[in-house]
Amino acid sequence: MLFQQRLSRWTIILVALAGLGTFLWGYHADIPLAELQAKYANEASRYVDVLGMPIHYRDEGQGKPLLLLHGTAASLHTWDGWAGALRPDFRIVRLDLPGFGLTGPDPGRNYTIQRYVEVLHAFVQELQLTQFHLAGNSLGGEIAWRYALAHPEHVDRLILVDAGGHPRSERKAAPLVFRLARLPVIDRLFTAITPRYIHRNSVLDVYGDPDKVTDSLIDRYFELSLRPGNRKAFIDRAQVIASGPEGDPKMIKQSTLILWGGQDRWIPPADGEAFARDIADAKLIMYPNAGHVPMEEIPGETAEAVLEFLAN
Repeated sequence: MLFQQRLSRWTIILVALAGLGTFLWGYHADIPLAELQAKYANEASRYVDVLGMPIHYRDEGQGKPLLLLHGTAASLHTWDGWAGALRPDFRIVRLDLPGFGLTGPDPGRNYTIQRYVEVLHAFVQELQLTQFHLAGNSLGGEIAWRYALAHPEHVDRLILVDAGGHPRSERKAAPLVFRLARLPVIDRLFTAITPRYIHRNSVLDVYGDPDKVTDSLIDRYFELSLRPGNRKAFIDRAQVIASGPEGDPKMIKQSTLILWGGQDRWIPPADGEAFARDIADAKLIMYPNAGHVPMEEIPGETAEAVLEFLAN
């Protein structure tokens, strides 16, 4: 009995030490917003108040507006390659969606697709954008096509890049980081314990070519996740499982370009083919060696396809 009591005490001590070690190893404090702005904002950065949120956006170039929407846990920086290639011909407008980047959390903690569509509409009204081309990746892709259904008068052409939300998706399970964020206790730990390697593995997971994943790229994803409020926002967003407002891609009337990574491990290429079948005026380009974010992984090749599509 005495031996068992001593063993039990040592077990408790070892578990406590392991827990403390995990906390100390993975713990990261929030990075002050001013520090992040100094690194990740630039002379093109602007802020506009939208439904009680200071939306961070960039507005560059001249010509017809092309509005770009990023995916979950990303930021407007994911479009850097497109912005550089397309702003000589278009007015490129991109924003950090609520819960991500320098924008930070929605004060109402509402991260449904319907809310994102509302925020986007309020944003374009603030910028007085009456008609524009609209592109989105992943979460941003779902917001884009649902916005096109809700406000067709504003969207000229639509570009879907590995877009989410197809109502007949063949996706079986959410990516690991989303499943972890939905687990009780783990979800609360995520607001403080967020090892950099989780972000490294997530970025590797969305790229087709691991050699293109650099330390600076991982740092950007990781550090922007430490903006005050963003980690809690990610958890809140992960709890939103159902898709957004009523609507079906078959109802989309805009001419649509669909770009998809053949190595996408988050949303299967079959979904890209489904979008192409459902949308009456659609063109699908599959990039066999790219992953979930082809506009970031192969910006030159994908931007060239966009230029050709919009020129025609």
